[in-house]
Amino acid sequence: MTQELKIGLVSISDRASSGVYQDAGLPALLDWFSRTLSSPWQSVARLIPDEQPLIEATLVELADREGCHLILTTGGTGPAARDVTPEATLAVAHKVLPGFGEQMRAVSLRYVPTAILSRQVGVVRGQCLILNLPGQPKAIKETLDGVFAAVPYCIDLIGGPYIETGPETIAAFRPKSAQRPS
Repeated sequence: MTQELKIGLVSISDRASSGVYQDAGLPALLDWFSRTLSSPWQSVARLIPDEQPLIEATLVELADREGCHLILTTGGTGPAARDVTPEATLAVAHKVLPGFGEQMRAVSLRYVPTAILSRQVGVVRGQCLILNLPGQPKAIKETLDGVFAAVPYCIDLIGGPYIETGPETIAAFRPKSAQRPS
């Protein structure tokens, strides 16, 4: 039986979490995964303010207690004083994967020159990959479209389930030795 991918989705926004406006990050992530993944998955969502201790606690809860294999955060990656998502992510990391942050910024630079202000990171905590994404739905899609091909193999390597994507969306890349027959 195939193990189901469990994805933690964390939207980090003072204003959305206090009800000032409707969060758009979580719906954008759910829509993207619904269109992209062909293997079984479920999600656990959180909408929280930009508070580093709370972000850290949420990431630990989702990785360690909820058993998420992948956690995606949206928001809080810029240079503003309240943007502390990367600091919180690095504080709970066991391993840092610099290539994810580098590639996410490279992808975003194709669309906006302010991508150089982003401090997104990718890390591993136990058997969970954690990626910081931008907060806007358009930027979330562009970023995931640009980096997700590497995510399934990363999750293989850290002990998670085998993730398959629809060939019409994103082709998951794995070395031939890591591919399973269809």
